[in-house]
Amino acid sequence: MTAVTLDSLAPCAPGLWSHDHVTVERVPTGPIALTRTADALHVRHSLGPEALSERLVAQVTASIDDADFGQTEFELTMVGLVRSTIHDPLEAWTVYYRNSLDELLDGTADFAPIHDQAAELVRGSVLDLGSCFGFLPLRLARAGVPVTATDILPGTMTLLDAVAPGLGARIETLVCDAANVPAPDDSADTVTAIHLLEHVDAGTGAAVVNEALRIARERVVIAVPYEDEATACHGHVRTFDADALRELGASTGRPFEVFDHHGGWLILDA
Repeated sequence: MTAVTLDSLAPCAPGLWSHDHVTVERVPTGPIALTRTADALHVRHSLGPEALSERLVAQVTASIDDADFGQTEFELTMVGLVRSTIHDPLEAWTVYYRNSLDELLDGTADFAPIHDQAAELVRGSVLDLGSCFGFLPLRLARAGVPVTATDILPGTMTLLDAVAPGLGARIETLVCDAANVPAPDDSADTVTAIHLLEHVDAGTGAAVVNEALRIARERVVIAVPYEDEATACHGHVRTFDADALRELGASTGRPFEVFDHHGGWLILDA
């Protein structure tokens, strides 16, 4: 979700969504296509409801391979694809969430192995830092895990609150900075930070880990991608490898484990 002030549920014309300088239009046929004129970006597509899911992240990334795209344009494009495909805003997002969760659970989503691993590692109640769309908290909640999703952007949590009941999930949401969470000490059994630390600099990342350790009663579960270069359009600002994770774990003074599984994992005993 973009840092630009955005109401993802706001009304729009059928098949046409725009915000700031980005316009997304659904047309009868054709692949995702981008046209940039001066300071405006026009995106055209012919997606149907069945295509609305996290798979679009890879499709959009491939479509902008040769374009100068920042995180804001990427995220506005993603929102516009969803909103221009199905006119009713809540229905559009519910379809997007349902399709994404189905793909995560049946293993067809690229991110499925990461969610599977995270679900195996959590213990008891969970507070998830930097939840964004909140797919992991939703998955855990649907499995009966008491879970709180958090994100710095109010719009993401408003959207999650809106779609969760229709997806059969009871979930708490909290708008906050992951380095400054208004939660008591030892208030969750597990704190997760799944593909969050690559979005913040090292100093902020250390503060996030300290905050996670303050809140967790049992363990902190951290996952990061391994990249040769930080993916700017996804908001990544730094890269990790196993050595960097071991250094981060050692810096906490807590017992820890590092292993590789579709990226890197750091498990800290709280």
